[in-house]
Amino acid sequence: MHANLLQELFSFLLAVFVGWSLITKIPPVLHTPLMSATNAIHGVLIVGALIVIATASGPSQLIVAAIAVLLATLNVVGGFVVTDRMLEMFRKSPSEKGQASK
Repeated sequence: MHANLLQELFSFLLAVFVGWSLITKIPPVLHTPLMSATNAIHGVLIVGALIVIATASGPSQLIVAAIAVLLATLNVVGGFVVTDRMLEMFRKSPSEKGQASK
């Protein structure tokens, strides 16, 4: 049991390190488009967390899976909000549309 916990902790820390090193190498201009493009991946995370909830064998697994569903849902919603704000920058306002037709 102890060795399994150490393996999982090592995998988690390795994933955090790799993720952090990848994110810091991306130029800030690309963060918003990449975030909006990964919403589908986070949808898969929600499905996976729901499967874990359905097969949870104890209260601790149930709590962790429920937190995972909540965080993944917040991430998906936040991604769509950011995408909407980004696309809003490219929409013409009604006053600009009237000036363009003159």
